[in-house]
Amino acid sequence: MNSTENQKPQPQKPTNQPNKFSQWLKTSITARMMMVGALILVLLIPLSYVNILISERSYRQKDVVNEINQKWGNEVLIYGPIIKLPYKSYSETSTFNEKTKTYLKETKTLINYAYIFPEKLHVDAAVKSKTMYLGNFESAVFTSDMALTGRYHPINLEGKGIKNEDIIWEKSSILFKTSNLKGIKNEMAIVINDKSYAFETSYNENSSLNNLDELETAFLNEDLLKGDFNFNMNVTYDGSKQIQVIPVGKTTTMEMTSNWADPGFIGNYSPDDETRSITKDGFKVDWKVLAINRAFSQQYLNQVPSLSQFAFGTKFVVLVDEYQKSERSAKYGFLVIGLTFLIFFLIQTMSKIHIHAFQYLMIGLALIMFYTLLVSISEHSNFLKAYLIAGVSVILLITLYSKSMLKNFKFSALIGLSLTALYAFIYVIIQLENYALLVGSVGLFLILAIVMFVSRKIDWNNG
Repeated sequence: MNSTENQKPQPQKPTNQPNKFSQWLKTSITARMMMVGALILVLLIPLSYVNILISERSYRQKDVVNEINQKWGNEVLIYGPIIKLPYKSYSETSTFNEKTKTYLKETKTLINYAYIFPEKLHVDAAVKSKTMYLGNFESAVFTSDMALTGRYHPINLEGKGIKNEDIIWEKSSILFKTSNLKGIKNEMAIVINDKSYAFETSYNENSSLNNLDELETAFLNEDLLKGDFNFNMNVTYDGSKQIQVIPVGKTTTMEMTSNWADPGFIGNYSPDDETRSITKDGFKVDWKVLAINRAFSQQYLNQVPSLSQFAFGTKFVVLVDEYQKSERSAKYGFLVIGLTFLIFFLIQTMSKIHIHAFQYLMIGLALIMFYTLLVSISEHSNFLKAYLIAGVSVILLITLYSKSMLKNFKFSALIGLSLTALYAFIYVIIQLENYALLVGSVGLFLILAIVMFVSRKIDWNNG
């Protein structure tokens, strides 16, 4: 038998058939939509890491700002001056004597203190602010020259049930409570009727009230408190963040001037609108607080009350720093990725140009790189310059990549213009405060209208 006749037929190699899944992705609109949606969800993972990075750098900035402030001086809160006046009180006890079958009465004399606030208090604060840097981070610090003047009326505690003969006039003193004790740059003294009384640090169980340190003078002249008297004192602070005053005067006024262009007025009372002046070179404002405006009295027994909730003043901080802007920008990352992918999806659907999943992924990663560039560059420059550099870099990269991918200058130019408009729109929203929601809502409505108009002729039933 012929050997050729005994040979079995060899199986033929299959010809290359198109992959069904790949073909489905190319031809089915539903499949492409599912692929784009899945890629957007995947890209949320690196986008979340970008938000973590921004938060970490923001916390690092806060640590550095606190370090700067600790070295220069912390926030300033002044509480005083306050007269500290000792007086006698009496405690009577009865003891039963078994032998005489009578009660023996014993009277003990106790020393307590009354604290009296002034009738008038005026604070004149001249604040020179500047920005201090440590590495790439900055903090607003200031030097404040504060002059306190005021007046006391004769002291009378009979309304508190204390007789004049029980008051120990010769051991009265002046208290002054303040935060940022180490920021004081001058020897402190209060001048009363042309006589100066120096302050010294003092401590008792109440001296840490609201983290305030206590200063106290030596004993005052015995006859001083029995008549009207004026006082004045000066204190110079190196501080940061804010200056606040507790309105201890029955009538308290404060005038503050500074070269800081963006003040924030804080606390329980607002400055006078008629005299308020804020320009790019600084501000000048006045406050006036009457006794009827606050819920505390002028005299207290036994201890000085906590009154920090009634403080008012000015905040010296950068209102919106670079990390806050970067964080707000990153919140729109999902919108940027989604709209960019939507543009490519519409181009792919309308022009029948195939775009691979890997190409979508590269475009998405380029969009995420915008935020890392923004954060890193803004640490060495201002936010606008960083935003421009990062935006132009990413737009050029994606435009050139789409030119090589789509083989069409018209489509790549459309993508470049769309990204430019989108980044410009987000920058405007970031800069706005009161109208951010309104502008954002109107902008998204217009984007939705454009997408609906462009996609109206697409046959969505095909796949």
